[in-house]
Amino acid sequence: MLKIALIALGGAVGAVLRYALSGAVQSATQGAGSGGVAIFPVGTLVVNVLGCVAIGALAAVFAGQVTIREEYRIAILVGVLGGFTTFSTYMWETFSMASEGQRGWALLNVGLSTVLGFGGAWLAYRVVEWMYGGPSA
Repeated sequence: MLKIALIALGGAVGAVLRYALSGAVQSATQGAGSGGVAIFPVGTLVVNVLGCVAIGALAAVFAGQVTIREEYRIAILVGVLGGFTTFSTYMWETFSMASEGQRGWALLNVGLSTVLGFGGAWLAYRVVEWMYGGPSA
């Protein structure tokens, strides 16, 4: 039960950090030559890259250099970083496969996640749009 509570608490912290950092970066970068309109989701990109750096560094530290209780390790990696960005977990799993010589599986993971993720978002949007008559209805 403690593990679940720590994951939930960490997830809340990570989500707030993501919202704050992504918004701050997006606000600071939007409008550069675009009349104040966000052209590219820089805030999300920064959060995703920072999440990947954090999970890579922490996974290496927790693998041997630092002794930490399992529930705290899970609270940080799954809770905080999962709330911050699940992209970091996706990249860590892909990196792990590639590092273990499973490069084909790593590439398949990237391809399937990208194509099916985009396809799922597109299809769901279009179905709901069709069902409810679009955004103006």
